[in-house]
Amino acid sequence: MLLFLIGLITGFIVMEVTNPRMGLAAHLEGVMNGTFLVVAGLVWNDLRLPDGLKRTAFFTLTYGTFANWTFTLTAAILGTSQTTPLSGAGYQGSESQELLVTIGLVSVGLTMVIALGIIVYGLRGNE
Repeated sequence: MLLFLIGLITGFIVMEVTNPRMGLAAHLEGVMNGTFLVVAGLVWNDLRLPDGLKRTAFFTLTYGTFANWTFTLTAAILGTSQTTPLSGAGYQGSESQELLVTIGLVSVGLTMVIALGIIVYGLRGNE
């Protein structure tokens, strides 16, 4: 619920960032990822996973959802566009800013794939 709240609050600053379209994306990322975490929490006790995999799913899911909001908002504030050419059209950050957002969003993609792979595996039917 914290990430959902953060996403809602982000909606108040959409027009104050360098790239308002990316600010809107950050608002939506917070709200959607917050909702996703609530849904994940609802199925959490149904996961059939060893403790180590469950911990891995928890940490990758938590990192991925919060980092998605963080790096999307960072892109909005800095005006980067290399990794987000549709929302970032007409904007460009410095080379180091673009690299920071790129590394951040790539890490989000990787951790979310890992988290969801583990969760899907943990929700498999009875064997």
